[in-house]
Amino acid sequence: MAGVPTGAGAPAPARDFSLLASPGIRGLASYDPGHDIVALRNKAGEQGLLELGGNESAWGASLLAMAALRSELGTLELYPDPRGGVLKHALAEAFGVPREQLLLGNGTHELLMQIAQVFAGPERPVLVSRYCFAVYPLAAQAANARLDVVEALPKEHASQPRGHDIDAMIAALTPAHGLVMLANPNNPTGTWLTSAQIERLLQAAGPDTLVVLDEAYGEFLDQPGCESTLSLLRKYQNLLVTRTFSKLHGLAALRVGVLVADPGVVAVMERVRESFNVNSPGLVAAAAALKDEAHIATVLHETAGNREALAIELNARGWFVHPSQTNFLLVDFGSPETAAAVDRGLLARDIVVRPMRGYGLPQCLRITVGKVEQNARLLKALDTVVAEGGLSAPGAGASA
Repeated sequence: MAGVPTGAGAPAPARDFSLLASPGIRGLASYDPGHDIVALRNKAGEQGLLELGGNESAWGASLLAMAALRSELGTLELYPDPRGGVLKHALAEAFGVPREQLLLGNGTHELLMQIAQVFAGPERPVLVSRYCFAVYPLAAQAANARLDVVEALPKEHASQPRGHDIDAMIAALTPAHGLVMLANPNNPTGTWLTSAQIERLLQAAGPDTLVVLDEAYGEFLDQPGCESTLSLLRKYQNLLVTRTFSKLHGLAALRVGVLVADPGVVAVMERVRESFNVNSPGLVAAAAALKDEAHIATVLHETAGNREALAIELNARGWFVHPSQTNFLLVDFGSPETAAAVDRGLLARDIVVRPMRGYGLPQCLRITVGKVEQNARLLKALDTVVAEGGLSAPGAGASA
């Protein structure tokens, strides 16, 4: 029978099974998570590994979320609620939307990939900004969709260096575009758009172009004139907003994300949603996290204060720090060689930050904002690396 082994013998020659894949998948590169964190944890010294590369919360999950999580451990043999009722109820209450506008995901990564799977394709290209979140190009290519990249604002921009150029994005829009995908605030730059800028983009987009606002860091945004785009959902049917529980709520290990969109969008996407895609511990922990207002307030307050303090220290050392409204800072070390040397030096001292080569910013490192003592450890190690390596800063940076 064809394809069935008939006996022992030499192993079959290796095949390139990518030739059987669709064109988009054939040319796709896997998502790069950065360093091998597990291996680094296993070989870290007495201080342990200081992980400042993944933008996880240094303050962890709330006590309410932990209690809810433990309550689910006795029923791990059962499938989770396929409709996510408990979490959808909590989200509907928190966001002020009906449950029909909510789609749950195994993190926002899954949701973003599915959005492109459903609404992008060979005849529906995807529009993004330079230095966008790495998943957007992956999603477009997996959907066999053309990716149109709009150049970002220059590094020298007074308030939003390397941020989204909303005027250029509007100029690049065509009725053919199936999706516009952008994050606010943006990963990896930390820069942001105002509500007025986002509404201009929505007004410019045709009714058949869906605008995806990734608000993974949306809760950290507290600038004047900036509000969550959730408030615009009633006005714009083509607006899709994603949120995650991995950042503010400290539940990255549980992989819980949500899409908020027109009920018609959600109904179509339900057709490709994987069964039981959010686990039971994640459902109840996320629902509880939404209600822990004290923990949320603490994380937001501490992150903002520590971010400002860390930016001041890095600027004082002459490095260019991009202004940020997230729980991380993008730091420009002047050259790819200096950034790589800093990265290696920090790794040797059991500190992980995120190289930005894959984002087209090899001269930069992205650094998660930690607690006071964690940031102090980072700065001490950085000073040692710079001194021992004879590295020099190009000059005073921009204040964040």
